[in-house]
Amino acid sequence: MIDSHCHLDAPEFDADREAVVRRARAAGVGRQVLPAVDAAGWPGLRAICAGEEGLFPAYGLHPMFLSSHRPQHLPLLREWIQRERPVAVGECGLDFFVEGLDAQSQHDYFEGQLKLAHEFGLPVIVHARRAVDAVIAACKRIGNLRGVVHSFSGSPEQARQLWQLGFLIGLGGPVTYERANRLRKLAATMPLEHLLLETDAPDQPDAGIRGQRNEPARLATVCETIARLRNEDPAVIAAATTANAQRLFGLPAA
Repeated sequence: MIDSHCHLDAPEFDADREAVVRRARAAGVGRQVLPAVDAAGWPGLRAICAGEEGLFPAYGLHPMFLSSHRPQHLPLLREWIQRERPVAVGECGLDFFVEGLDAQSQHDYFEGQLKLAHEFGLPVIVHARRAVDAVIAACKRIGNLRGVVHSFSGSPEQARQLWQLGFLIGLGGPVTYERANRLRKLAATMPLEHLLLETDAPDQPDAGIRGQRNEPARLATVCETIARLRNEDPAVIAAATTANAQRLFGLPAA
């Protein structure tokens, strides 16, 4: 399996990062995509991915870290993309849930990163919280994009619009909660070719570790939950989502 969204560079993993990777491999998670959140974190993220096989970086500017971003970080990101050749641009996007995040500044950084993804032919890893329609509109304005809206929480109609634009949706821990009715229905009925599995570790723990630190080994629980919702073999879900991730991010076959 491929964890399509994992913040393994987060300080929550500083004490036992190697053990976390070992547990992931033992659980069948052979590869992980690590999206950045701000420019200050890019060098550390690069070092972590270079030091461990199966870790792939994406560089970007996350909307929740708006206070850390500066206009010069967009041209700097272009230099990083050109030099480092990451698997994606991100994490980027829009967050209209957290108070105090200036909407116009978010749009400026998001569209700047979408233009870079278009320029370099890279997928984008998108954060969209209470902002799915705005994300769809921005992607339509730039055009000819592909990527994933991670931790998707929108409607079935929004999901269909994203698929038509060439985007996949990422599902993780939230789908394991029984009260997540709309999300679980989507997981049960959506076409598998549009699905990616993720943990968003150390955040968004599944129902089995509620309130604890999440880690990529828990991707197996996400996979098993979706398989149960679809009445399918977990191996089918694992194989399909792995193929989807390989195709989107240009990863070699394992």
